[in-house]
Amino acid sequence: MTPPPAPRHGDAPEAGPDHGPRAPGATTATTRPTPDLLTGAASPERDAVAVTGVGLVTAAGIGAEATWAGVCRGESAAATDPALAGLPVDISCTVPGFSPRHHVGRRSALTQDRFTQLSVAAAREAVADSGLDPQTWDGARVGVVVGCGLGGVTTWEAQHRRLLDDGPKAVSALLIPMLVPNMVAGHLAMDLRATGPNLVTATACASGATALGTALQLLRDGSCDVVVAGGGEAGVTPLMVTGFAQMGALSRRCAEPAAASRPFDRDRDGFVIGEGSGMLVLERAADARARGATARARLAGYGASADAHHLTAPDPRGTGVLHALRTALARAGVVPDEVDHVNAHGTATPLNDAVEAAVVRKFLGTGAAVTSAKGVLGHTLGAAGAIEAALTVLAVQHATVPPTANLRHQDPDVDLDVVTGAPRERPLEVAVSNSFGFGGQNAVLVVTRS
Repeated sequence: MTPPPAPRHGDAPEAGPDHGPRAPGATTATTRPTPDLLTGAASPERDAVAVTGVGLVTAAGIGAEATWAGVCRGESAAATDPALAGLPVDISCTVPGFSPRHHVGRRSALTQDRFTQLSVAAAREAVADSGLDPQTWDGARVGVVVGCGLGGVTTWEAQHRRLLDDGPKAVSALLIPMLVPNMVAGHLAMDLRATGPNLVTATACASGATALGTALQLLRDGSCDVVVAGGGEAGVTPLMVTGFAQMGALSRRCAEPAAASRPFDRDRDGFVIGEGSGMLVLERAADARARGATARARLAGYGASADAHHLTAPDPRGTGVLHALRTALARAGVVPDEVDHVNAHGTATPLNDAVEAAVVRKFLGTGAAVTSAKGVLGHTLGAAGAIEAALTVLAVQHATVPPTANLRHQDPDVDLDVVTGAPRERPLEVAVSNSFGFGGQNAVLVVTRS
């Protein structure tokens, strides 16, 4: 394997572009943060949060092991989608071989939208991986937080067709329970016997990361002992795909779907829409140790912000992204020079990649190994932040950074160490997972080695 280049320290960002003072506890590349009760910076050991379970259902495969292997191979899962035939864009990244009856049960197959089914399957895997037993845990101390951007759009479109074709009596009485976004958390609560806080976060493509950040806060403030958190989305439908295509967000390389999603590439032209779910089981590190559990990694920090700039375009100055990144590192008690790996939002849209690269370069320098999973998995919208956080956990655990698929000619303005070709093995002590959503909503997570 080619060794990573030696770190080059970037200049510390200036306060000017932020239109205000730095966030409390924010750092430069040479100053370690001091504890701050308002931000949670430099959290004490008693507040450390362990990731004890991981569950993934993605276009690379069903299960965390299959998804990790697929991402490390760096082979795109995008393909022509017969369900999208005749639309402006007819390619997608869908979960192969997912059978609702087999993976979540006959009743769930009949009463849940696909985004809920994917989430239930991922959550069950995460809980099993953690070694916890919903039959014996204190459900009142177990929370569920799930990120979702669209809700049950598969059900919505199918039932709307019934209304138009056959009239009101043809519409299912389960339309609303299957459609509304909060039902994913409700179903998980019933499935896992979790009667603690039950929430769904909606921050567009940052939803899954926001859910994990919310879970981190629930554990640190003592509201829960365990939180099952992540994101789920199933937005590969004719109307959703047409909507994204009409706004110019999707790649038009329909003749070569496997090469369509090109994060950080000079010739990128948009993302490929995908579906999936990523779920983590989080608990205080001390509690995990007390029961003899093995932590895959730790969730150490969370930062959130708003661009307050545009409905769909990122702020070209990167002000909001920078604020979220600063806050997450400060709350984790680490400094920019300590970041070894960045799992980038990396959508393969021209503006997003350019802004993200500029902010990462400015604040973290070029010492961190960068990757984007969207070249393989497509963009899973509200689930993306959770899926990519799970991949960040696995990267830290395995000391391996997966490659960025389809990066043939790196954009010269992307002055970062983007991993390509093959996975790169290197020690990873601190990693960052970035997620940004339409509406200018940003969420950054910090993962550290356990």
